Amino acid sequence: MPDKSTLSDEFFAAVKPTRLTVFIGAYGSGKSEISVNYALALRETGRPVIIADLDIINPYFRSTDARKLLEHNDVELLKTIYANTNVDVPAVPASVFGLFDRKDRYGVMDIGGEDLGARVLGSLRNRFPAADSPDHASVYMVVNANRPFTATAAQVREIADMLSAASGLSISGLVNNTNLLEFSDASMLLEADAMIKEASRLTGIPLSFAAARDDRVPAEWGSRLPDGLPLLRLQRSIFYPTE
Repeated sequence: MPDKSTLSDEFFAAVKPTRLTVFIGAYGSGKSEISVNYALALRETGRPVIIADLDIINPYFRSTDARKLLEHNDVELLKTIYANTNVDVPAVPASVFGLFDRKDRYGVMDIGGEDLGARVLGSLRNRFPAADSPDHASVYMVVNANRPFTATAAQVREIADMLSAASGLSISGLVNNTNLLEFSDASMLLEADAMIKEASRLTGIPLSFAAARDDRVPAEWGSRLPDGLPLLRLQRSIFYPTE
C-alpha cells in the first residue's frame, strides 16, 4: 500500500478540497474522527490547516480530544469555550471567525449535536461564501448505517432535511462511515453502500466518499473502494474517557 502522504494526495485528487469544509451528521456518525483525519490528510499534502471544534453537544468523541495529535502534525485547533466539558451551551467564540478571515489556510469544521449543532452552524451562515463563489464551502453529512436514526435511506433523507433546514446551508455530499468501532470490518462499509446510494437518489445529494479505519479495510484498497469511490483511511484519534 502507498505511504500516508501518497494516499492523501490520491484522495484529494479525487475529492477536490474547498477552502472551508464542514462535517455534520446524526449522533454517533463519526463526524469528529473524520474531521480530525480529513484535517490531517490535508496537512499531509502540504496545505496549512485550521480545524474548529464546534461539537459542543456530545461529551465524547470531540476533535478537541485529539489536540496533541493535531498539534504534533502542525494542525491548528480552534475550540469552543465549552469544549471538553459537559456544558451543553451553543457558544461560538470570536476566534472561530478566523476560520473565515484567514484565507491563506484550509479550514475544517466539526459540527455536533444534530439540529442544535446545526443551528450553531446556522448562526455563522452569513460568513460563508456564496455557493457559486470560487471560495465556496463543502458541507458533508457523515452517515453511519449502523446507527438507529440513519439505518434506512428514508431516515438519512429525514436527517439531511433537518440539518440543512437548521443550518440554512445546502449539503454538498454524503460520506459512508458505516462502522461499529472495534467490531468494524470492511463488509459493513460495502453492505451500506446500496442504502446510502438510495439515500443519495432520494435527497439529490451525491455520495462523495467513504471513510474507514485503516486497520479495518484491506491494504490493497488504497485510497478507493472496489467500486472506485474515494476512501479516507482513518487513524483512530478519539477515545472514550475510560480508554
